[in-house]
This record gives sequence, structure tokens and C-alpha cells, in this order.
Amino acid sequence: MQKGFTLLEVMVVLFILVTVAALAVGAYQGQLAQAKRQSAVVYIKGLASAIELFELNIGRPPTSDEGLNALIAAPGDLSNPAKWSGPYIKETVQTNDPWGNSYQYVCPSARGKGNYDVWSWGPDGINETDDDIGQWTND
Repeated sequence: MQKGFTLLEVMVVLFILVTVAALAVGAYQGQLAQAKRQSAVVYIKGLASAIELFELNIGRPPTSDEGLNALIAAPGDLSNPAKWSGPYIKETVQTNDPWGNSYQYVCPSARGKGNYDVWSWGPDGINETDDDIGQWTND
């Protein structure tokens, strides 16, 4: 009599291993999605702080045309360029959200909360959907 594993025993072990691997990958994907969202929230709060510092120095937030670049280099049309005391963020700081899309900025606010809006389109990459993340969200 030969000793060894039957095909059925091997298949059962493979099924168990694949099931455990699928559960691990599923848990990892959930954690990764949550980490990306939290990263965007933290980054947007940092951008909002830099915008507020710009506003304290200049007397207004950057215009929509100046955009977030006004936090890196002084806009050319400032009435008193000496008040600009940036850069307010480093030029090497990422300009894309965790999903690869540019952070968005508009002034005045289109959402009616504050002087400006800064946001990410979120995981779906589409503007004005439920997964958008902005300084107005409570994450």
C-alpha cells in the first residue's frame, strides 16, 4: 500500500489556503482604502492651514486663478509683494491626492463654508460625488 495524499486531500488544502489568502487580501484592501482617505484628509487640512497663513499675510486667500501655486511662489500681481512670506508649502510637496488626481481649489467658496474650497475628488476621481473629500468634511 502506497502512502501519500489523495487528490481530494490536496484540493481541500489548496482551497483552505486560497480562502485564507483571499480574506487577507480583502482586509488589506480595506485598510489601504481607509489609509488613502485619511491621508487626503490630513493633507487637505495642511493645505487649508497654509491658505489661512497666506490670507493672514496678504489680507485675502489666493484667487482661483492663482490657485495652490500661490502657496509656493508669490503671485505676480500682489499689491504689496513684501507681505508674501512664503513659501507656505514646499515645492516638493505632493500636488496629487492618493488616487493620482490634483487637489482642487476655488475662491470664493462654491460650497458656502468659508472663503475658499480645497478638496480631492476622492477614490472615484469624479467631482461633486459623495466620496469627495474637502475641508468641509468631518473626517
